[in-house]
Amino acid sequence: MTNLRAVTAFSRFGLGARIGDLASMADPLDAVLAEIDDASTALAQNNELPDSATLYAMVRQGQTERRRQRQAGQQSSEMDAAEMDQALSPLQLMQTETRQKLRAARQARIGFAERLVAFWTNHFAVEAGANQLVRGLAGSFEREAIRPHIFGRFADMALAATQHPAMLIYLNNAVSFGPQSRLGERRARGLNENHARELMELHTLGVDGGYTQADVTAFANVLTGWSIGTQPRQGERYGRFTFRREAHEPGPQTVLGKIYDQDGVAQGKAVLADFVASPATAQHIATKFARHFVADMPDPALVDRLVDNFIQSGGDLKALATCLVTDQVAWSAPASKIRTPQEFIWSAVRALDLTLPPRQVLRLLADLGQPLWDPPSPEGFKDDVATWLAPDAMTNRLDAADLMAARAKGPDDPREFAEAILGDALSPATATAIERAESRAQGLALMLMSPEFQRR
Repeated sequence: MTNLRAVTAFSRFGLGARIGDLASMADPLDAVLAEIDDASTALAQNNELPDSATLYAMVRQGQTERRRQRQAGQQSSEMDAAEMDQALSPLQLMQTETRQKLRAARQARIGFAERLVAFWTNHFAVEAGANQLVRGLAGSFEREAIRPHIFGRFADMALAATQHPAMLIYLNNAVSFGPQSRLGERRARGLNENHARELMELHTLGVDGGYTQADVTAFANVLTGWSIGTQPRQGERYGRFTFRREAHEPGPQTVLGKIYDQDGVAQGKAVLADFVASPATAQHIATKFARHFVADMPDPALVDRLVDNFIQSGGDLKALATCLVTDQVAWSAPASKIRTPQEFIWSAVRALDLTLPPRQVLRLLADLGQPLWDPPSPEGFKDDVATWLAPDAMTNRLDAADLMAARAKGPDDPREFAEAILGDALSPATATAIERAESRAQGLALMLMSPEFQRR
C-alpha cells in the first residue's frame, strides 16, 4: 500500500484521495508545491457564471418581477419566458454556483487550492441567508474577491473583499452615512459600524488587536461612502463598488493613534493598508491558518514561523502557503482535526466518483450544519473538533454516508476500495469492519465514517 505521507498530502492539505491517486503520487511534498505554483488551479473557469454586477441586476430584476406579480395578482407560472431568463432566483443562482464547486472539487489534483479558497472565504465570511441580494452574490464573492488572490497578496484580497458588493450589503456599509456628510444631514441617516468592527476584529487585527470603541467609530466614519451603484441609470457603476462622496464623513479621522487626512476613498485604503501590515494581523492570520490545517492547538513554534513569514513577505499568501507545507510539523502532527461537513462531502464525492445534483448537495450541507456560503455570523463557520463531533452531527453524517455509498462508482469490493482511498492509514479494525459489512454500500459507508476518513 501507499505511504502515510501521501495520505497526509490528500487529507491534511487537500480534499481527499480518489481511486488511483495515492498509488500514482511519487513525492507528496512536490505534488502540493506544484499545486501552489499553478495559480490557475484556484480560478473557476465556467461561462455559466456571471459577474457580481450581472448577478445583482438579475436578482433585482427578479425582485421587481415578483413584486409586480403580487400587485397584479399573477402566479409565477404566468411570467414570460424571457422575463424568467433575466430574473433567476437566488436559489437557482446558488445551484449554478454549487455545480461549479462540485466540478472544481472533483477535478482538483490534490485540492490544496480549493482548501485555501474555502479557508479565505470563511475568513471573509458573508452570510447568504442575510437577504436575497447576498444569497445571489455569495458565489461571485468567492470567485471575484477570494480565488484570484489565494496565492497573491493579503492586502489585495482584503481590499477586494472589503469593496465587494456582497460584503458591503451584508455588513450594511452600503447604507452607512457620515453624520456630517451631505446625505447624512439631509436624510438623517446614520453611521453603521458593522463593517468597520468586523474588518478589524475578524478580517485583520483580531480581537486582541489593541483597538478601542473609539477606533471602531473612527474607522466606520472612514468607510462611509464605500457603497455600490443601486440604480440602473448609473451604468457601469450599477451593482459594483462605487465611492459616494456625498455619504462620506468629511475631515480627518484618528485610528489607533494615527491621523488619516487623505481625500475620499484613499482615506479608507490607507487605514486598511496599515491594518494589513500590522504585526497583530500577522499573528491573527498565522494562528488561524495553523489551527485550520494542523491542529486546534497548534505548535507555537509553527505559528511563530508563519507569523515571521507573513511579516517578512509583506503578506504574500503564496509564501505563507509554502511555509506551511514545507514545515515538518505540518506533516508530522497527528491527524487530530475532523473534516468539516463541506470537506466531508467534497472528499466523499471524490472518493466515490459521485455526480450529485446541486440541489441535493445544498440539502446535504444544510442537514450537516454547514450550508454553502451561509455561516451563522460574520465570524464564519468554526472548524474545531468539538463543533463537528456533536452526537447529532455524526448521526447526520451517517445518513449522508449511507446515501452517497449507495451511489458509489468504483471497485465492487469495499475493502479494495478502502485500501485505495485510505492507503497505509487504513487500520486493521476498520478493514475488518468493512470486510464484515453485509453489503458493498454498508462497507463503503463504514469507510466514510471511519476515523481514518473523517480525521485529517
